[in-house]
Amino acid sequence: MGYVLALLVVLLLIGLPIAVWLDLSNLVETNLRRQASDVNSIISSVRHYYANNVVGRILASPGTTKVVHNYKDYPGAIPIPATLSLELGKVISEQQQNIKYRFVSDYPFKDRAPHAFDEFETDALGRLRQNSNQQLTRVSSSVFSDGVRLIAPILMEQPCVNCHNSHPESPKADWKVGDVRGIQEVSIAQPISGNMFAFKYSLAYFVLTAAIGSLFIAFLRRQAATISSINAELEAKNDFLDSLSTKISRYLSPQIYRSIFSGQKDVTIHTERKKLTIFFSDIQDFTGTTERLQPEQITQLLNKYFTEMSRIALAHSGTIDKFIGDAMLVFFGDPETKGDVDDAKSCLRMAVEMQHQIAGLNAEWRNAGIQDPIRVRMGINTGFCNVGNFGSNDRMDYTIIGAEANLAARLQSIAEPGNIVVSYETYALVRDIVVARALTPITMKGISREVVPYAIRSVLDSTGKNIEVFSEHLTGLDFYLNADMIDAGDARHVREVLQDALKALERRAPPNS
Repeated sequence: MGYVLALLVVLLLIGLPIAVWLDLSNLVETNLRRQASDVNSIISSVRHYYANNVVGRILASPGTTKVVHNYKDYPGAIPIPATLSLELGKVISEQQQNIKYRFVSDYPFKDRAPHAFDEFETDALGRLRQNSNQQLTRVSSSVFSDGVRLIAPILMEQPCVNCHNSHPESPKADWKVGDVRGIQEVSIAQPISGNMFAFKYSLAYFVLTAAIGSLFIAFLRRQAATISSINAELEAKNDFLDSLSTKISRYLSPQIYRSIFSGQKDVTIHTERKKLTIFFSDIQDFTGTTERLQPEQITQLLNKYFTEMSRIALAHSGTIDKFIGDAMLVFFGDPETKGDVDDAKSCLRMAVEMQHQIAGLNAEWRNAGIQDPIRVRMGINTGFCNVGNFGSNDRMDYTIIGAEANLAARLQSIAEPGNIVVSYETYALVRDIVVARALTPITMKGISREVVPYAIRSVLDSTGKNIEVFSEHLTGLDFYLNADMIDAGDARHVREVLQDALKALERRAPPNS
């Protein structure tokens, strides 16, 4: 915008002198037309008066005074009107260097040299003889000067008619009053710059405007450079902040990250009591697994495991609280909630999908040389917890605290490897989509009620049909079957593979085993 404004200012500054120059040219032309008309009018008026009141009176009373064109050759003679016009034009031209006067005719007396006519004069004479009640002008313009040529008709008056028709040297003897004998031309030229200083105040204003405009342009350029520098600095800082925020987001659950950076939550020590559904998972005998693997393999395995589990948790809108060694804590209901029932169902579906994904990971790891599969226990509980920022003003953590969160960990500990155990409070919210069996009630410190755990056997689909999943991983066996996911066209092939597997087992095992 700065450059656009500067360009507009430059165009305006350029346009102003052009407009002034055009106005000057128009003013000079108008002034020249008026001057030419005035000179023509003065000479014509003088000649008319002279012809009627001087020459006419002398010719009407013949005496010693002669009226001739070469009046200087005769003592006491006076000039004819035409000669007087020429004399007046000569005087005016001497006084005004820019004015020229011509009094010419295409019928000169026989003893006089013929007059030369240019194209404009010839055309004007012809047009005036057709219509003598007009004056013709031609304007010539250049960058520095303008010129005007004005041609008026020379009309025959009675004294002129009497003289010309009776004069022995007159080439024409049938003149009548009002005939166009010739033309009277006034030419005036004037440089445009001659009127320039008549606009001294306008010129002063223009100079001042140009100076201010130049300062304004310089100011805009400086501002543009400053703004460009600021923008570059801001862009660099924005890139840094964007990179920093991306890095920070890796340490926070996306829901927490969005709520903080959108301003919905303030970074202060503050907690709320909310009803949440808490998920806790732990890998069975992970300590023994780590003893059999190299540190690099452990790191790779855990990172892959948590990456896949986190992807599933986020897909179901779970808030990932933390990773504790090989354990994982996820809760539903804060900072975003779909309601107690939907939060609980989302958590359960997440857990089921995690178990299915673990089966796929085990097959992948076995192909990579990790023989023993991982088995994960999962516990889910629904209850009220304190959730928010805990810690100090210098270091805080967004997490949950409460006995209900501890109960989710306890439920995980009593689950069979590869299974999910939920509390009755969670089961009551999801029982329309699960098949579960009640376990032996348990008690827990900090919770006054007796807790009835439920082991999830299967999850129902949207039609209420039981989703059967078979999963087993042993040395020499990687087995995962979800019958609902197998295409009808592949079902026959799967049956053949299973039958071949059974035959192989029967050949391997003793008949009585």
